[in-house]
Amino acid sequence: MAEHYEAVIGLEIHVQLSTRTKMFCACALSFGEPPNTRTCPVCLALPGALPVVNAEAIHYGLMIGMALGCDIAPRSIFHRKNYFYPDSPKAYQISQYDEPLATNGRLGDVRIHRAHLEEDAAKLVHASSSGRIHGSEASVVDFNRAGTPLVEIVSEPDLRSAADAAEWGRLLRATLKRLGVSDVNMDEGSLRVDANVSIRPVGETTLGTKTELKNMNSFRFLERGIQAELARQEEILRGGGAVEQETLHFDPQSGRLSSLRSKEEAHDYRYFPEPDLVPIAPTEEMLERARGAIPELPAQRAERFEGDLGLPEETARMLAFRTELGDYFEAALASDSADARTLANWVRNELVQRIGEGDPAESKVMPRALAQLVSMVEAGSVSQSAAKTVLDTLLDSGGDPRQIVEEKGLAAMDDSGELDSIVQSAIDADPAAVEQIKSGNQKAIGALMGAIMRQTQGRADGKEVQRLIREKIGS
Repeated sequence: MAEHYEAVIGLEIHVQLSTRTKMFCACALSFGEPPNTRTCPVCLALPGALPVVNAEAIHYGLMIGMALGCDIAPRSIFHRKNYFYPDSPKAYQISQYDEPLATNGRLGDVRIHRAHLEEDAAKLVHASSSGRIHGSEASVVDFNRAGTPLVEIVSEPDLRSAADAAEWGRLLRATLKRLGVSDVNMDEGSLRVDANVSIRPVGETTLGTKTELKNMNSFRFLERGIQAELARQEEILRGGGAVEQETLHFDPQSGRLSSLRSKEEAHDYRYFPEPDLVPIAPTEEMLERARGAIPELPAQRAERFEGDLGLPEETARMLAFRTELGDYFEAALASDSADARTLANWVRNELVQRIGEGDPAESKVMPRALAQLVSMVEAGSVSQSAAKTVLDTLLDSGGDPRQIVEEKGLAAMDDSGELDSIVQSAIDADPAAVEQIKSGNQKAIGALMGAIMRQTQGRADGKEVQRLIREKIGS
């Protein structure tokens, strides 16, 4: 954003709950099943079918509200959100309106406006030109998803940049995953994010006209979409125009924004209380059960990693926000006497560099094996370079790092005379590099270091090699 404008961003997140059955019926939840095989009279809205609230969905909703620091309503009710669309067989969605389950929370620096329970719609499948039905274009409906339990979380407009929105979204996702209430798989639609975006002159307190970006399925695309929309709004205002309230779609392939509907086309949902469902009035037993099920959350874990273990903030946040990394790190730390900061760096850098977004627990590198390898590096029994070779072997076939070091002859050089001789030979073989180092070009030491490390097959300690080089050439 240019310095004359500031962004004002709020997020709306739909979380699919990991209950066994749907929100108001006994149909099993599924993903990837044959179409319309997980349905019943309730989720198909057949005449006379009555909904019954899923108790586990309420439990998960209470956990989410408490984890986000919300006030839990002593009484909340369901409403009918009326609209006609093929994905809603009832012609309304059962949701919560003016009496939601949870309100007035906070996660990090962002306030939570509300968190409420509702049901998901069915899935529309639009036929391509090759999928014509009776000779014409058509869409078909898969009702397996209809009635899936959701919690919608609405933030206040406290975010001030696209990067902040994506980072906060990752924190929320990590928090929900840690709670165990959802698999938060964005690829499968278990977590869907909408962004309300506006800009205003710096120093103003009134909100500008907002637009809504719908159904971002990754935080990287969310960040890009918000950036594109902020740039679009700023261009409009600088040109003397006015931003129109509308719903937009961001295409991550082209980077383009397109309008889905304008304010004039917005729905009047005509909410009214759902007459077939009683209010939710959590008992003290229900509240205690939810409170007792909440584990240490990512924000708290990051604080502990910083305060108790002395990890840098960025490292602590990465290990805490990626639950599987934090679990792996703590398992490794508990299995050996490796230094916490050094071990965390190996997990964050060397291990993550090799496994990407994967779960380290699913790799062949056991937590204890990595901790032992780090301890060997700290003790000087294996060099940093050789340890990386050992890690590659562990990833390929697992095993004991000490045994791998012995079998591959990767133990650190303990003959200082041998290393001294190798360093001297490298210096004698490259007088040009020596002269560059003496004249102040410190990067030239890399050529000598490379030659020595190749000859020692990574067994030499890099710091010791550099010390010997400088000592011998008087630099």
